Amino acid sequence: MSDELTYHLTKEKEQPMGQKDITEKLLEDYNDVFADIINGLIFNGEQRILPESLENTQVHSQYKAEDGKVHELERDVAKYWKDKKVELAICGIENQSIVEKNMPFRIIGYDGASYRSQLLKERKEILPVMTIVLYFGTKHHWYSQKNIKGLMKIQKELEDYINDYEMKIFEIAWLSEAEIDRFHSDFKVVANFFVQKRKNKNYIPDDPTEIRHIDEVLKLLQVMTGDERYLTIFQEKKGVRSMCDVAERLEKMGIEKGLKQGIGEGIKQGIKQGIELGKTAGIHAEKVRVYKHLIEKGFSEKEAREIAELPETLNV
Repeated sequence: MSDELTYHLTKEKEQPMGQKDITEKLLEDYNDVFADIINGLIFNGEQRILPESLENTQVHSQYKAEDGKVHELERDVAKYWKDKKVELAICGIENQSIVEKNMPFRIIGYDGASYRSQLLKERKEILPVMTIVLYFGTKHHWYSQKNIKGLMKIQKELEDYINDYEMKIFEIAWLSEAEIDRFHSDFKVVANFFVQKRKNKNYIPDDPTEIRHIDEVLKLLQVMTGDERYLTIFQEKKGVRSMCDVAERLEKMGIEKGLKQGIGEGIKQGIKQGIELGKTAGIHAEKVRVYKHLIEKGFSEKEAREIAELPETLNV
């Protein structure tokens, strides 16, 4: 009898039926990356899952909310893995770029939906559910509570009767070199990027490793960092094969931006100088007007210049 492992990656979490967005292909959609993440993080680098042993499937659940509408919870990526040696069943992965306080409640919601889905299918055996969170933040560790009890005020008398639920988080930017070396797919490039970005916010990618799924890597970097430059590179990605190529594009974009800013600043400086010259000319003209008026009133040239503060070196 074989066991089944189903992996899920979710971007859009919860939405009304009929309003589901059609999302683009994710890096974790690929079997080689999918297997690599699980092998690297769960099995400490041991190659327990082979890409060819994975099968795509779609897992979603529905519920009726207070608004009377039927809502749907759906994981973007779902894969079955059949292997006699592994007893895991349903494994979910969540990508996070920021700390979200209520994340533990969301996780229990996803896992509960997976169990409910199995019950509705009247499975002979209910498969266990596991969800891990990939946190890509670089500024600080995950500082919020990781279990639901930590997010609630529970009366002492009820403490023993409230079930807890803890989520499992992997802080990608804080992985060690040894942990990164457990990866063999494009995810190794991604993990290394975020580790270096944490150490140096101005880090320029210098990884020469050839990227197999360049489109999805660039999209992941753009979404997780919020840097729109990676989207620009994605749109003009011809010739980009590694992070070194990405660095060249970033450098070129920086130079072009610098030139534009330089030209803009030059124009601004010219306008500023023109205004100052205009002001100077205007002041001089006013002094000459006062000087001439004083001469007409009978003041000597010397007296008129002193009163009008008009230097003798300036001709009238």
